[in-house]
Order: sequence, then C-alpha cells, then structure tokens
Amino acid sequence: MLMKLKSNGLNFCAEVGGSGPKLLFLGGTGWDLRLTPNPLQSLLVETFTLAVFDQRGMGRSDKPQGPYSMLDYAQDAIGILDALAWDRAHLVGYSFGGMVAQEVAIRWPARVDALVLAATSPGGKEAASYPVEELLGLSPYERARRGLEIADLRFTKEYQEAQPEKARQMVERRMLAQTRFIDEPGARDGLAAQLSARASHDAVDRLHHIRSRTLILSGEHDGQASRKGQVVMAERISDATSKTLPGGHNFIFENTDGYAEIAEFCSGQNESAVTTE
Repeated sequence: MLMKLKSNGLNFCAEVGGSGPKLLFLGGTGWDLRLTPNPLQSLLVETFTLAVFDQRGMGRSDKPQGPYSMLDYAQDAIGILDALAWDRAHLVGYSFGGMVAQEVAIRWPARVDALVLAATSPGGKEAASYPVEELLGLSPYERARRGLEIADLRFTKEYQEAQPEKARQMVERRMLAQTRFIDEPGARDGLAAQLSARASHDAVDRLHHIRSRTLILSGEHDGQASRKGQVVMAERISDATSKTLPGGHNFIFENTDGYAEIAEFCSGQNESAVTTE
C-alpha cells in the first residue's frame, strides 16, 4: 500500500506490505521505490509487516535544500515509525541505509528490535566505504561502469574485455537506474546532499551504544563496503554476528540468500528484549 507520511517536517513517499512483526527497511544511495526489485517483492513480506520509504532528497519524497546530516536521516526514520504508530520495529539498513540504521540504533535503542546492517560501513578514516561521491563528475556511462567495478570485484577489465556485450548491458542497466529520475526537480541536489552526508558518516566510536542483537551481512565480492568496516562493526557492537554471502555490493538483490538470512535472524528476535535501561 503506497502512502504519504509526514516525518520531521517533510513529506515522505512510503509503502507498506505483508503481515506479521514490524520491519522497517532503509535503502541505499539513490533509493527510489519506483525502481525494482525492492524488498516489497521479496520473501520478507511473507513473514513481516514491511515498511520502506524514499528518504529525503530521493524519489517522490520531499527534497529540501541541503546540507543533510546522518542525524537528519535518523530523525526521519524515527518519524516514519511514529507516523506508522510503530513503537518499535526490526530495522534493516542496506548500504547508505545501514549508516542511517546505525545512527538510529545508537540514539534510539528502545525503538529497535533486531538490527541488520547489510553492505554498509561505520565510516571513519579507516573503515569508510568507497567514496562514491567522487564518481559524480563522470559521464553517466562511465560513472555506472566504474561503480560496477567498485561494487562487484568480479567486474574486472578482463571480464569486460572477455564479455563485452554482457558487460555493456550491465553498465547500461545501472546507468538507466541512476539517471531515470535524475532530471526531476531537486533530484540532483538531493543526491549530492545524500552523498555528502554519507561522506561524513563516522559511528566507529559510538558503536558500543548499540544494544540490539545485530546481524552484519556482506558480499564476498563487495569492493564498496570495506572489509575493515565489517570487522570494526563486529568487534564494537556487543551482540553482533557477521556473515559473508555470495555476490557483490548488491548481493541482497542478486538472489534470495540475503533476504532469507534477514528473515531468519529477525524472526528469532525477542521483541521485548530491548529496554530503555
């Protein structure tokens, strides 16, 4: 069910589907509900009441003038929970959404049941994800091609030379997704503001404040979310489990393994386990 929700003084485009325990999914850079696949087409809706939304500056949500901060995004997410009348929920953050999820879990621990951090990073000088904001100045095709090389370490120059047609199709699909709505009012500025917030993300020294049982998921061939970042999160979050799955940065959309891991982990969470103590 598509809906408009008010949060943090802004209007957000959101969608809710499925039934069962509540789960809020925070998407990655450039997330737009009009692009598929997204979690609403996944097995998560078989087990959970799933809410997803276009974050500020993205999709059909408001695109206020920047700069944006990670705290802004976290407050937006809490406001979405309030607008849905959800006191608490399982929280899944993918890529940029995982950075927002960290901020939510650090500042509002009583609102988060199980926490899943997928293909993401805690930031900081040593554990940050690849600075994809540096690709914005490239042509759309070259930005998509370089983005693929970073997001999936199997997409090497040798692969591109050996499979030129398949490689071209992969780049063009990524380019289409990145540019399909970029000429809408405020879209370019919203993306730039989101990437700026991403670049300044640093939760390393605050990860110990996360009290939720946490699953850290990473792709075996992901060159965007640093391996160092996965180690740092696993070491500094007190109740964390880390798993590496087949695939690149987009492993969660490549097959059902990622969603299955999320469903199993969140289904095993005692929803009354987190307190405000």
